[in-house]
Amino acid sequence: MNASILELHDISYAYHSLTGEIPALSNISFHVRQGEFLAIVGPSGCGKSTLLSIIARLLEPESGTIAFQNPDGSLEYPKTGYMLQHDHLLEWRTILGNVTLGLEITHKNTPEQVAYAEQLLDDYDLYKFKDKHPGELSGGMRQRAALIRTLVLNPDILLLDEPFSALDYQTRLTVSGDIGNIIRTTGKTAILITHDLSEAISLADRIIILTGRPATVKKELSVHLTKEEDTPLAARSAPEFHQYFNLLWKELSHEK
Repeated sequence: MNASILELHDISYAYHSLTGEIPALSNISFHVRQGEFLAIVGPSGCGKSTLLSIIARLLEPESGTIAFQNPDGSLEYPKTGYMLQHDHLLEWRTILGNVTLGLEITHKNTPEQVAYAEQLLDDYDLYKFKDKHPGELSGGMRQRAALIRTLVLNPDILLLDEPFSALDYQTRLTVSGDIGNIIRTTGKTAILITHDLSEAISLADRIIILTGRPATVKKELSVHLTKEEDTPLAARSAPEFHQYFNLLWKELSHEK
């Protein structure tokens, strides 16, 4: 079993305004293993995205700690890549220009890194579109480009905040499978926020179930599916799939 790359201990957070305090998270504790695909589900507005922002260090928790263990033994916080609901590609830049934007911002756009970006585009069937602009691509292709933009910076952990929610169902199923396969092929650690229970079951190794706000960890569920192919469609046809779905539905239905 892989070692934990992150361990959250009693993370709490509240939003403050002139009208008072709104607790979002309360004593959240769980771990994330190296190379694991973890999904987090919970009622709308329970604080899932807030939790992801804390892991990304965009927000500081009001209490609690995050411990980490890098595979290379370094003492720096693991590098995180953030993928949002919308691709946020810049329409005036080419696809290659969008993919290498982070390299430019961090002054890492060396010939070697640009070649790596082009290799990723080639690996995931976007190289022939590298000189096109985002408006010329389908929604699914744009999301793949957004993921490559994140991967090219070589993050240790990918944070996925409902990255497929803006896509139609058929495209969502295909793109979630593509991105799931990309993440597994590259051996990245990933944390997915989703409202789609089927998506969580078909992609994740383990699922964290949160309560309503202020969110606490209600249950952890390891996912083991019997499937012939490693695809979301095959996962949804696995004999265990409906059992996991019914369990998640039951846990979340009491939180509405």
